[in-house]
Amino acid sequence: MASGASLTLAFSPFYAWPVALVALALGVRQLAKLPGNGFKAGWLFGLGWFGAGISWVHVSIADFGGLPLIASVALMALLCGYLALYPALAFYLTKRFFAARLWPLALPACWMLSEWLRSWVLTGFPWLSIGYSQLDSPLQGWFPILGETGVSALLVALAALLAVSSDRASWLRASLAIAIAYVSGWVAGQHNWVTPHKTYQVAMVQGNIKQSLRWIPEQDAPTMKKYRTLTEGLWDSDLIIWPEAAIPKMEYLALDYLAEVDARAAQENTALITGIVNYNWESEEVWNSLLVLGKADSSDESGHYQYSHNNRYAKHHLLPVGEFVPFEDLLRPLAPLFDLPMSSFSRGDFQQRNLLANGIRLAPAICFEIAFPRQVMANVHHNTDMIITVSNDAWFGRSHGPAQHLQIARARAAEMGRPLVRATNNGITAFVDHRGQTISQLAQFEAGSITAPITTTRGMTPYHYFGDFLPGGLTLLLLGLAVARQRRSQH
Repeated sequence: MASGASLTLAFSPFYAWPVALVALALGVRQLAKLPGNGFKAGWLFGLGWFGAGISWVHVSIADFGGLPLIASVALMALLCGYLALYPALAFYLTKRFFAARLWPLALPACWMLSEWLRSWVLTGFPWLSIGYSQLDSPLQGWFPILGETGVSALLVALAALLAVSSDRASWLRASLAIAIAYVSGWVAGQHNWVTPHKTYQVAMVQGNIKQSLRWIPEQDAPTMKKYRTLTEGLWDSDLIIWPEAAIPKMEYLALDYLAEVDARAAQENTALITGIVNYNWESEEVWNSLLVLGKADSSDESGHYQYSHNNRYAKHHLLPVGEFVPFEDLLRPLAPLFDLPMSSFSRGDFQQRNLLANGIRLAPAICFEIAFPRQVMANVHHNTDMIITVSNDAWFGRSHGPAQHLQIARARAAEMGRPLVRATNNGITAFVDHRGQTISQLAQFEAGSITAPITTTRGMTPYHYFGDFLPGGLTLLLLGLAVARQRRSQH
């Protein structure tokens, strides 16, 4: 549990990336030393990993869920106990079927399998995957090649090699492998997989609206006025971005306001992207959306907005409880946590057209969606200029959740070789370059704006081209070697 809990220090906002290798090695070492089939060792490791790493979920439950402390702690324990099942599965499969000396070959494949399951079972929760911890290490150079998934597998292989070392020769071999992995990652990071294309001046607004005020009708007008006021000095930008649900009214109730912003943006020769909620009276469906106001193409002479125009994006990957409630007839009456405002959204399509704003093509992801690389990849095309992600992390207070969220977004930029713009309600609003490095960011819990020149790119990274087939194929190859050696030793 202690080694798992220490993993938190490897992630943002602590950035102690060497801790990840050491913590994993200690976990695998305990796997070898503890009796049993490995399931308990993996589960305890996972319990520490998620118990400390996603402790920010407790802020959402305790502050906004309306549950007493004992109930919120119990829910957190249940969630962490569930997530710990996945490393438990990886540890179990590895110890059950392979001798310890073969774990460096077998564990990466078992780990990838368990993490793949974690990414889609019960809609998926791939948060805090260990590869993210290496985004600021020399292994960063492997992100455009292997993706975060592959970096996780590489880290697990190195940790297992370190863990099973028992004499001077094996320690030297492990040290050499680690040195090669990190040095080659640094070398790979010097290569440009994509080429610069055009530079645009982009601005983002951070309203810093308290979560307790976001869906109070009396606060609609002050919130909308605040965003207009904060935007006044930004109209000379090529693109302006407001965060998730920045406009707190349903779209059909905000048509006059949207028309005004649309006309102003077109008059100023720019475009504005904002988050808003849309409701269809006929189908009774609700979408968490992004829509474009002002100029769609740079050659347009007027704004193009009209209700239900197709230059919009509807969130696909919804957050359980926060945006949809499973078994809602049973759960909603139990506690305020299961009956939060805006918790009955409908899903948009997995793959949608890029937003077109003043001639700039943007691949969108709303909040939690940025943690799903395959979905982001499906929406980044050869002519996509940048990735846009918007969020409202006010749910997480002053915890380390928002910092982890930004780190996840940075990984998508590095994987796809595209710059990323991230607008949030109360932080962390940031610009990220195509290598996943933060260009500039706004301080949390402050209302304000930020501008930066963003250079778009063309071309495809190996990970964008091959996806998880490359790291998956490599781990299967290692697994095949482990199986062959295991059978040879048994005969």
